[in-house]
Amino acid sequence: MNSAKTSPIVLFVFNRLEETKLTVDALAKNTLAKDSILYVFSDGPRNKKELKKVEEVRSYLNNIHGKFSKVIIHKSENNKGLANSVIAGVSHVLSKHEEVIVLEDDLISSKNFLHFMNQALTFYKNTQKVFSVSGYTFDLAAAKKEKQDFYFGYRASSWGWATWKDRWNKIDWNNSYYENKLKKVVYLKKLRRGGNDMPKMLKNHLKGKIDSWAIRYCAHQSWNDLFTVFPKKSKIQSIGFSKEATHTKNKKRFETVLDKGVQTDFHFSSQVQLNSKINRQFKSKFSTLYKAITFIKSTINN
Repeated sequence: MNSAKTSPIVLFVFNRLEETKLTVDALAKNTLAKDSILYVFSDGPRNKKELKKVEEVRSYLNNIHGKFSKVIIHKSENNKGLANSVIAGVSHVLSKHEEVIVLEDDLISSKNFLHFMNQALTFYKNTQKVFSVSGYTFDLAAAKKEKQDFYFGYRASSWGWATWKDRWNKIDWNNSYYENKLKKVVYLKKLRRGGNDMPKMLKNHLKGKIDSWAIRYCAHQSWNDLFTVFPKKSKIQSIGFSKEATHTKNKKRFETVLDKGVQTDFHFSSQVQLNSKINRQFKSKFSTLYKAITFIKSTINN
């Protein structure tokens, strides 16, 4: 279902110049890039030491005009942090548009990333059971065997994702909402459908140990029995495993193979149904056993 419609893209950047360059360069190679508006939200430095790096990123951003149909850059004087930046930035763009495609500054996209995202946004626009679209997927054996271009999952991804205004505006970002839900067993069970790590992650956010918009986003999805559309082949590859990464360090289980194909016409189904085998393999990536095995393998290899 080829589609000429392009949704606005939002890119969140901070102080990593090389990663930002790679992210923008890959995005600009998308065949729909020049038809897409790009909003960039540049967060401010946390201290004087970071000021130079932030300014280097902003200097580079001033030179990316022409790669997209329009580039709109928002620069924050103060450091908002990733969670507040994403919530405020996405909300701002969705006050002007009906849907949005979101990236952070450490994600390499395939050349057909925007095709997949835009076509999925168009196809599922009126399907309220579908909460978001993901450009990223794990390298799952069961997904490779799928005849369809996609599969559904319980848990949203924060790596190259998209959603619609009417879904986003229903999210309650107030921590008290999540605190009350966690007191009930039924909501804990729903959270675990997307991974056994989710309850702990949400509790850590509420305790102030982490500052995450994504866990609240995923919890809202889980508790309302909504789904994410994933590609069979990943359109996103993360390069955010450096020592300067905010939330991801040495996460080997997230490594995946980037789609190098030329497919630009993707087909979807109006029937929203989970593949149990894919879901089990997806969920296992977040299990304690899988993390332990991955850690041991990486230790031996090093």
